[in-house]
Formats: sequence, structure tokens, C-alpha cells
Amino acid sequence: MADRHEAADLVQDTFARLCHRARELEQVSEPRAYLTVVAKRLLINRYQRQALEQAYLSSLRERPESHAPSPEERAVVLETLLELDRMLDGLPPKVRRAFLLSQLDGMSYAQIAASLKVSIRTVTRYMSDAYAQCLRLVLSTDQ
Repeated sequence: MADRHEAADLVQDTFARLCHRARELEQVSEPRAYLTVVAKRLLINRYQRQALEQAYLSSLRERPESHAPSPEERAVVLETLLELDRMLDGLPPKVRRAFLLSQLDGMSYAQIAASLKVSIRTVTRYMSDAYAQCLRLVLSTDQ
């Protein structure tokens, strides 16, 4: 953690996540271990989001100034990327990677399969899992 404020944010996020999953906590046999896992996952998510933001800002620096988006457009794109990151949170890394390669890089399933060293059938399953996750989250926020 870079400073005490980030640490405090992580603690707050951890307890917010625990409160959100209060019903599940009754079944936890090792509360300390569970708390540690939740905090570690949130920390990893935070670093992934920072990396995503840095990658986006880096790609913006490579564009000519005449093609640079306005501050409002940048904010919308960054928020969209972070929302997508939240939607894919919890998916296995290869499923997440396959989805991003398809949606952001425009790769075909065959290209993704070659990149991930899996079959096209596996990529199809990965994509189905990713779309199902996104649909579940969209439907759960509409209620």
C-alpha cells in the first residue's frame, strides 16, 4: 500500500464486501482466513484497476494530440473500462483474457485459441461463461 489512506480504503472495502455477504458468513468455518482471502482479492482487484487505468492513459499518450479525446470522453471511457473490469471480476484468468481479446482487440476465436494455447471449443466455452457473467450482473443491477 502506498499510504495509510489506501490501507483505510482497503479495510473499508473489505468490511463492505463482508457486510454485503453477511448470509454467507454463517457458513464460514475459518473467519480469519476468509477475511484474509477477501482482503487479498480486493487488493489484487485494486492493482488490476490501477494497471488498467495506466494502460489506458499510456495508450492515450501514444495518440497524436489531434486525436486525443476530451477530458469528458476520457472519463467515460475509463469508467466503462472499470465497469467492465468489475463485471469480469471473479472469472478465471483465461476466460477473462479470452473475452478481452475478443471484445477489445477484435480477435477471432481461432486467434484467441492460438494465443491462449487452447482449442476453439474451449474459447467458445470461455466466451459463453464471460457473457453469462455479464448478463447475470446486468440483470441483478436492474432489479
